[in-house]
Amino acid sequence: MSADKAKLIEAEEIALQLFKIVEDRNLIASGKSERQLNTEIYDVARELFGIEKHWHKRIVRSGGNTLSPYKENPPNLMIEDDDILFFDFGPIIEGWEADLGRTYVIGNDPYKHKLKNDIERAWQETKEWFHKHTSLTAAGLFQYSIKKAEEYGWVFGGEIAGHLIGEFPHEKLEPGNFDLYVHPENHNDMFLPDAKGNKRQWILEMHFVDTKQQIGGFFEQLLT
Repeated sequence: MSADKAKLIEAEEIALQLFKIVEDRNLIASGKSERQLNTEIYDVARELFGIEKHWHKRIVRSGGNTLSPYKENPPNLMIEDDDILFFDFGPIIEGWEADLGRTYVIGNDPYKHKLKNDIERAWQETKEWFHKHTSLTAAGLFQYSIKKAEEYGWVFGGEIAGHLIGEFPHEKLEPGNFDLYVHPENHNDMFLPDAKGNKRQWILEMHFVDTKQQIGGFFEQLLT
């Protein structure tokens, strides 16, 4: 295993611990706002892991806001009983980026639990499919992710299905250039090395929605 991959895995494992502690402390609860829960998660990250920097905006979205893709900034909602919500956090851990997304359901609504479970299974199946390849365009992975959502009876709600990740700050491109994203206009091979000849590491993110029921789910972590 390369040193950069080991560092990324270590960063992700800490992010997973963070989310687990948030669950164990019963912070995911109705009666508080998305912003309040977001701040509580940030405080736990700082208190227990010394994490103060995040390489992208921290996201907690509930209810109708779970339909919104990353770039949108919907209004701050109160978390309700029997709600669905998701996290998308990108903490910087010892100079390396993590990027983790998870869906949670408060209560016993079977349809919301189905969405949560479907997106987790679909993510794992997409990862397995990806690793059967030695050459694959980002556009090809994006199209497969859309089909995987349809296979489970949902609509793919994201504008991308992943992106590059690495040591902070990772490679940056100008707006409108999708070469570092799992995007329908990126026809580059994801297995090609970066400009320095190093293997690129990728995140896979999946966002499934039901626009009629006004709910969405999100799952994200290291693909490679």
